[in-house]
Amino acid sequence: MSGPATSGGAAQGRSAGRNFDIIVAGGGVTATAMASLAVARKLAPPGRVAVLAEWLPPPDAREPSEAEWDLRVFAMSRASQRMLTLCGAWQHLPPSRMCAYDRMCVWEAGGREAQGRSPGEGGSLCFDSAELGEPNLGFIVEGRALQIASRRAAGTAGVIFIEAGIAGIEADRTGARIRLRDGRDLHAGLLIAADGAASAVRGLLGIETAGHAYHQDALVAHVRTGKPHLGTARQRFLASGPLAFLPLPDGRSSIVWSAVRAEADRLRSLDAAAFGAALTAASGGILGTCELTTPIASFPLKLQYALDYVRPSAVLVGDAAHAVHPLAGQGLNLGFMDCAALAEVLDESAMGDLKARSLGEPRLLRRYERRRKSENLLAAAAMDGLERLFAIDNPLVSRLRGASLSAVNRLPFVKREMAMRAMGLRGDVPAYLKAEPEAFPG
Repeated sequence: MSGPATSGGAAQGRSAGRNFDIIVAGGGVTATAMASLAVARKLAPPGRVAVLAEWLPPPDAREPSEAEWDLRVFAMSRASQRMLTLCGAWQHLPPSRMCAYDRMCVWEAGGREAQGRSPGEGGSLCFDSAELGEPNLGFIVEGRALQIASRRAAGTAGVIFIEAGIAGIEADRTGARIRLRDGRDLHAGLLIAADGAASAVRGLLGIETAGHAYHQDALVAHVRTGKPHLGTARQRFLASGPLAFLPLPDGRSSIVWSAVRAEADRLRSLDAAAFGAALTAASGGILGTCELTTPIASFPLKLQYALDYVRPSAVLVGDAAHAVHPLAGQGLNLGFMDCAALAEVLDESAMGDLKARSLGEPRLLRRYERRRKSENLLAAAAMDGLERLFAIDNPLVSRLRGASLSAVNRLPFVKREMAMRAMGLRGDVPAYLKAEPEAFPG
């Protein structure tokens, strides 16, 4: 193969062969984690797994300074933490770029968040790690730090990085042939599309999508609050959309404010002081006065799901397969569970008599599709239903919503099951992720 293909670390600049066991398309966290996981689970040896993207972060990307914070943050479940530990990425995350949260509260606009460790008040549902016997409910992790850590882990694992655009794909039972825009050809036993909601690979494979736009924008920024966040993640449901406060390690909070487009446009037009006042009012003053400390970023929201997850020798994971509303913060976690389930299906213990066959064996990939499609559609439907329910601006409906949250809050068993599923410790969890991270090899 002409042209450079590089892996991280000392292997950078080394020419790579044109044939790989696995090629993962995409330059984001899901793609690099999937590639590292493939090596960690021994689906392919180092040097036989490649990450292919039109743009890739440099392998020697510097750690951001304390004053530099990516506006993107992700709520990582316990299951995602375990997978990233197995991949070798979690160990590269600087403590200053993550914040464990041990409490999570959601409440109806007409209700009140529970204070301290007391049971929820009217219209409030709260989860506490101490009640569950868990050290925490998860972590809020800065997006750029997660990107750098995943890139380093993949390089350490011997993953090859190829920076090029894709011009065409031919996939059948013998493998996937990928034509690059620079004229080169690559071949993989299995092509994994992890290239996001606007997946070019999905389109080239002829896989269609369904879904709908929410006609909402999510506004993202970091704020300083008059009261400490106390390691609590919060979400208040407003008629115009949910407002979330996610705790950061420096005492600030990251906000994700989903609002109907007209309201989002209005909020974006405000100066910093006026936006802070609007945010304080929208939060009900639960954290005191809010002060904007960063610019505001925004992105449109939509529900999208692929009608198929697989083609011969090709498979979709992450946002390429499904994009959901961010109200539960589960988008990236769902993608990581796709990766973990795919690795388990392809693993020797799961393959049985199919071990000698190709990684792109359709029957194997259909097992993955059946397993994850149902889970992802259920999660998407739940979040879509919640968004629609809380968007109804009616006093009677509001009282019923608040009463429902309070009722669930008084049912310890139901609360526990909900919390354990949110942490990725219930439901379709690969067997190898049921151990604590300390039990994983480094």
